[in-house]
Amino acid sequence: MTDADTRAAATLSERLDRLPFTRMHVRVLTGSGLGWALDAMDVGLISFVIAALAAQWELQPYETAWIASIGFVGMAIGASVGGLLADRFGRRSVFALTLLVYGVATGASALVGGVVALLVLRFFVGLGLGAELPVASTYVSEFAPARIRGRLIVILEAFWAVGWTAAALIGYFVIPTSDAGWRWAFALGAIPAAYALFVRWGLPESARWLERRGRHEEAGTVVRSFEESAGSAASDPVAIDVDMQPAASSTVGSRLAVLWSHEFRLRTACLWLVWFCVNFSYYGAFIWIPSILVAQGYDLVRSFGFTLIITLAQLPGYATAAWLIEVWGRRLTLSVFLVGSAASAVAFGTVGSEAGVIAAGMALSFFNLGAWGALYAVTPEMYPTSLRATGSGWAAGAGRIASIIAPLLVPVLLALGGAPTLFVVFAAFFVVAAAAAWGLVDKRGMALDDR
Repeated sequence: MTDADTRAAATLSERLDRLPFTRMHVRVLTGSGLGWALDAMDVGLISFVIAALAAQWELQPYETAWIASIGFVGMAIGASVGGLLADRFGRRSVFALTLLVYGVATGASALVGGVVALLVLRFFVGLGLGAELPVASTYVSEFAPARIRGRLIVILEAFWAVGWTAAALIGYFVIPTSDAGWRWAFALGAIPAAYALFVRWGLPESARWLERRGRHEEAGTVVRSFEESAGSAASDPVAIDVDMQPAASSTVGSRLAVLWSHEFRLRTACLWLVWFCVNFSYYGAFIWIPSILVAQGYDLVRSFGFTLIITLAQLPGYATAAWLIEVWGRRLTLSVFLVGSAASAVAFGTVGSEAGVIAAGMALSFFNLGAWGALYAVTPEMYPTSLRATGSGWAAGAGRIASIIAPLLVPVLLALGGAPTLFVVFAAFFVVAAAAAWGLVDKRGMALDDR
């Protein structure tokens, strides 16, 4: 790389960080966010479908548990592989591919006639979904100006609440209407297959990734499009006396090894622990809430109605986290929301009245999804550009192991001690995650590491 290239590479990063929030940022954020919302809709739908199929197909608890868990097996693999692919082939292309895979598999799920076929398709849904989420957060973080990067990632994660609310509406208004209601729900989940085409050709590739791959002219074109969107003429590269550091890693094997090098091992260990604990409690609770309410004596429609109300509390949770993450920083915001999640989980497991169930459920939804927003904001910041998607993907993959285990353990814990025992266990995992959050590096307002 020539000295001019070195100066240009440094300049591109600085130019991205000093931009105001532009129409191009809106395009990247909403384009990625809509994919995120469609993902959430699919994950949310399965909790309602399980409750309906358990009655319609007379499923045993272990069968419903596997329907919930098999998608997370795919997610664990998808997250790990997707991050590696995104560091090799680009953020945008892998993002589009993941949308296509899980959209087609979800639509095909509407046609199944038995548990085995549904399990196979849910695995492929998980592959696509698992790869998409860490890639999307990495993609948006690499365009976001440093001073508002955390806030934009939390807003991106807030699209999850939009998708989950859509799933709750479908669960409430579509699934209970007929025996084929769950099939129509899956058919609606096929929308991402069409949306993938827009992502592939309608969104720009990450300029930071292009520059790191040596595609300087393409990277410059992308940055200039953002500057033009801000109403300013594209600037020439500014000569600065800073040498561009070599990539932290350049091959698949080295990327995985560097995650556990002296520089990154503490943040990797803490990040994986937070992801594991948050996944365990979130998916253990929210996948099973409709079924738990039915088991407590509420009918299917009433259970789905409670879940819809609880889901709506996600949006103010995200909004609060989006504000606090640039005021308090990443670690404090994440840990506070995790402690709030723990207290809410204990309350949800012990209250008995309808009002108590709804209030505790809304608090759990508020704090837990605010914590998710903070976690997705901090994760891409832990690693340099050359292994950012890999680091994010493997952290998510470690978390997905917990999301496989949790739905399988829920029936066991319910049998041992009922809802109080179950939600105390979830609270304990939230507390461990809150402690582990303090092993992460807080990069509020700081430039991304472009090695």
